[in-house]
Amino acid sequence: MRRSEYTQLADHVFGRTLATTYTQELALARLGHRTPAQAIAQGEDVRAVWTALCDEMDVPESRRWEIPPELRHR
Repeated sequence: MRRSEYTQLADHVFGRTLATTYTQELALARLGHRTPAQAIAQGEDVRAVWTALCDEMDVPESRRWEIPPELRHR
């Protein structure tokens, strides 16, 4: 998973404002009490970061991995 995919999925699932807030400010125990942005910057696998964020926020598996084609950024 690329960082750009993380950003697109986060924007889709949480909305752009909350996605930015969660990524920059939400420290997750599964990431060593780092924010997603810190974990990614320190080399953590982006997919693992996305999964940790989704688990923490109780995002159902069905909403985690696909953006409907009509809603994708072009």
